Amino acid sequence: MSRKKNKGDRKTLVMSICLRPHHGMCFQFYEGKGYSEDFTDHMGRVIRECEEDPDQVITLTCSTDVVCKNCPNNEAGVCTTEAKVQRYDSEVLRACGLEDGAEISYNKFLALVKKQVIETGKRKEICGDCSWDYICEKKLV
Repeated sequence: MSRKKNKGDRKTLVMSICLRPHHGMCFQFYEGKGYSEDFTDHMGRVIRECEEDPDQVITLTCSTDVVCKNCPNNEAGVCTTEAKVQRYDSEVLRACGLEDGAEISYNKFLALVKKQVIETGKRKEICGDCSWDYICEKKLV
């Protein structure tokens, strides 16, 4: 997603990173494990880029995002586990009081997810059936 921004007399095109809402949970527990080396390298790179500019505005999307690009469940831009991840996304949005398409700074979004999902104990009920749940569980102990 993009938007135009005035900078002096010039107009510049600023690209906004699109993220699935449930990735706001994944990013906070990520430790370099994933579906494949290609996927983990890519996800690590996305997280580093977001952390380098935490005030950047991201766009929340309940469809495939920049992280999904290298996921083996991404088949022609559609997730093979779409119903499950749509549920994750919807629940994160609901808990944070946000909507699909919302634009918010990366650091504000992560803080909201931490406060409204992780610290309230909702993470387990939202994505406890995720194959990576064991990573999050051990980090919460």
